[in-house]
Amino acid sequence: MFDKLADYRRKDSLAAKLRERRFEFFAQLLSTVPRPIRILDVGGTQTFWETMGYTDEPQVTITLLNITLPEVRYRNFVGIQGNALNMTQFQDKGFEVVFSNSVIEHVGNFSDQKRMAQEVMRTGERYFVQTPNYYFPIEPHVLLPAYHWLPKSVRIYLTRHFRLGWRKKITDYEKAKDLIERTRLLKKKEFVSLFPGALLYDEKILGMVKSFVAYAGW
Repeated sequence: MFDKLADYRRKDSLAAKLRERRFEFFAQLLSTVPRPIRILDVGGTQTFWETMGYTDEPQVTITLLNITLPEVRYRNFVGIQGNALNMTQFQDKGFEVVFSNSVIEHVGNFSDQKRMAQEVMRTGERYFVQTPNYYFPIEPHVLLPAYHWLPKSVRIYLTRHFRLGWRKKITDYEKAKDLIERTRLLKKKEFVSLFPGALLYDEKILGMVKSFVAYAGW
């Protein structure tokens, strides 16, 4: 059941179908941008772009920025170790497109999320940033109803004592606490405030908004 719902590697999973639909929307926007195109993927992996068929694109260069050095196997990819809150290694508007998928909810508190948003807007002529909706009833990382609405102490306890979704059990209290404190789902009003002037795309399941995309510059 878990695989059919949340395993992105399975093409028949709900998660894979939603991601494919989201990427189709992004690809439509990208088709309007003159080539060559430089894309900065903040917090992404090469596996994502492999799934979406963007390997060995001669006029599309994709720079992957992550807290650990990303693995790259294709000529049009560059891997850089860095921090989404401070991307000073990149110049203002240094990329035609900045892309980020389910990352901004993992960088810390709201001030940290604002710093990431500012860096995204600074470095890209255009951007496309996706994040889960706080009010969607199923927490997307652990696949438990209302998990993200529980008190922090309860979430730490569950993290230390159970495997939850993709997450393995983390018995160490400080490590579990750090994980919980660095994961902050955003409400719509908060997300909109991070990207003033952006358009907003609602990703829905059964009429409920599962996640948001802020995009601008297209």
